[in-house]
Amino acid sequence: MTHRIAVIGGTGPQGKGLGYRFARHGHTVVLGSRSAERAEAVAAEINERLDEPTVSGADNATALQDADIALLAVPYDGHDELVASLADGLDGIIVVSCVNPLAFDKAGPHGRVVDGGEGSAAESAQRLAPGARVVGAFHHVSAVTLFGEQDYLDEEDVLVCGDDREAKDVVIELARSVTGRDGVDAGRLRLARQLEPLTAVLISINKRYKTHSGVRISGLDH
Repeated sequence: MTHRIAVIGGTGPQGKGLGYRFARHGHTVVLGSRSAERAEAVAAEINERLDEPTVSGADNATALQDADIALLAVPYDGHDELVASLADGLDGIIVVSCVNPLAFDKAGPHGRVVDGGEGSAAESAQRLAPGARVVGAFHHVSAVTLFGEQDYLDEEDVLVCGDDREAKDVVIELARSVTGRDGVDAGRLRLARQLEPLTAVLISINKRYKTHSGVRISGLDH
């Protein structure tokens, strides 16, 4: 099944990379940005790498029009204000949050505490856009490898969490556009509290070993 996907924050490295992967494997993608001109420029850059130009750019609100999936790929700073402003456009559609609330200090990267440890960016999105069908996924895929030349990132798994069973199944299937296989059902939406800050661990590994590490789950037949 193919989808019309609005990538909110589509001009950043993660949004750009995921938009490229989705378009490369048959989906129609609209990159959203605060600046429509910036979104159009990045869309043109992606289209240069595709056999057919299936990516367009628009401001965030316009990008959501007619989308059946919205991907939130925005920095955590300003996340709540942006989601609240787009809540009407997110109503009734599947919203995939790959937002990682991270911070950096002299000791390196670490996860930020959200809602006193009882929340996550994904859960905040669900609270701010109650009509949306929020699923957490694609937290751990490197922006560098996403925009690379590999057909699929087949040495990685996409971990998917959510409370809406049907929406989660759609995102599990959507992961095939990135890894070439279904995503892994990682449980309820509240487990985004663990998945989001895990990205800080991968950043630390990347720095130490000068690589672009990912997550692979053993013991599964997929």
